[in-house]
Amino acid sequence: MTRHLIPASLMGAALLALAPQATAQTAMPFALDWRFEGPSAPYFLAIDNGHFAAEGLSVEITPGQGSLDAIPKVATGAFPIGFADFSSLVRFIDQNPDAPVTGVMVIYDKPAFAVVGRRSQGVETPADLEGRRLGAPPPDGAWAQFPIFAAAQGLDIEAITVEPVGFPTREPMLAAGEVDAVTGFSFTSFLNTVRLGIDPDDVSVMLMADYGVAHYGNVIIVNTDFAEANPEAVTGFLRAVAHGVRDTVADPEAGVAAIAARNPALDPDLELERLQIALRDNIMTDWVMANGLGGIDAERMALSLEQIAMVYDFQNEVDAARFFTDAFLPEDGSLTME
Repeated sequence: MTRHLIPASLMGAALLALAPQATAQTAMPFALDWRFEGPSAPYFLAIDNGHFAAEGLSVEITPGQGSLDAIPKVATGAFPIGFADFSSLVRFIDQNPDAPVTGVMVIYDKPAFAVVGRRSQGVETPADLEGRRLGAPPPDGAWAQFPIFAAAQGLDIEAITVEPVGFPTREPMLAAGEVDAVTGFSFTSFLNTVRLGIDPDDVSVMLMADYGVAHYGNVIIVNTDFAEANPEAVTGFLRAVAHGVRDTVADPEAGVAAIAARNPALDPDLELERLQIALRDNIMTDWVMANGLGGIDAERMALSLEQIAMVYDFQNEVDAARFFTDAFLPEDGSLTME
């Protein structure tokens, strides 16, 4: 009996043809607005729990240096997708109307802009600010919204002594009683003040969104050229983020552990508290629970743009559709947060 030998090269080719073919993944590097801290947990859980991979995406997360940082990165195409403050995005697009960038998914339904005061210094409500000292870093995003907050509350700004302060000295001055309140991100200024030895019950946090400021907070932004060429990838990214948010709500400790794996210097207890505050106050709001994650309310958007016009002179005609689109949000129920 004659044996016909198959050349090794052909055998290898045959076996390769029969083997499962690896699916090429779309690379979608993601530009955060800030360091790897508690509120970024949903993105890392979306990686670790396989949600991005299930959408055929390879996602690497890069930290940022502030709420403006990701916008030019995405607009220039250095990153296809990022995370940024929505009010800052509106101004950027108005100043750069041809920039290929827009918002596609709201994450902070309520922005973290806040006035944080000391009850022992007499600050518990907006009206208490009159006749007292307010510490405000000039570049602070919350300070930029303060005139809107003041107008909504009928405050006399002239009756408030505003002390320009640096970011590193803001909470130490509040803790030392050198100012009676500060502007800042709610979870940041609250936690920084408490860490300086101030009783949490002595710290009042006034979210501007609860006092008449209609703005949305941070949103996921996308390069529109990339989105036009890769619409399914963008929708898949947003669906994976929604799953990451749901995973974070179910197990915040796991979310912090995912961040700690990338940032060994992280204080897990502090970041768990920061994450829980962000989930409670900014992400899982009553509107999100009723309507799902990611979208906008048209009337609220219109009011927000009117309020931005109170503190910013638009250079172009205001068109809400230029700043945000829901065209890439998944429609399969994955945004439901009940």
